[in-house]
Amino acid sequence: MNLTNKARALRKNQTDVELLLWQQLRNRRLCGYKFRRQFPIAAYVADFACLELKLIIELDGGQHADQVSYDNQRSLFLEQRGFKVIRFWNNDVIQNTTGILEAIHLVILDITERSR
Repeated sequence: MNLTNKARALRKNQTDVELLLWQQLRNRRLCGYKFRRQFPIAAYVADFACLELKLIIELDGGQHADQVSYDNQRSLFLEQRGFKVIRFWNNDVIQNTTGILEAIHLVILDITERSR
């Protein structure tokens, strides 16, 4: 399966946590920026990406506790291509959606301030 087909399949089978965050990011709802979900970038599929800001948001479930090295390598690869990668645990998104959105908002403010 090529990366585009994989991304489509992931969009069709998104997790409840991805859906929860997507409802807050879609249609430019957060600070007016367009986010894409399950977006292919190079050899990876980002959970959420804002190309204008070069910002990637990753949601990590329990399986990520066992793949820290892979996640770090993946983040480094994307950061070397100019992306800012931020990660949140699924349970944090569920328990503190407002706090997660505020954290994303602060990252957006930081990115936009640096680009001035």
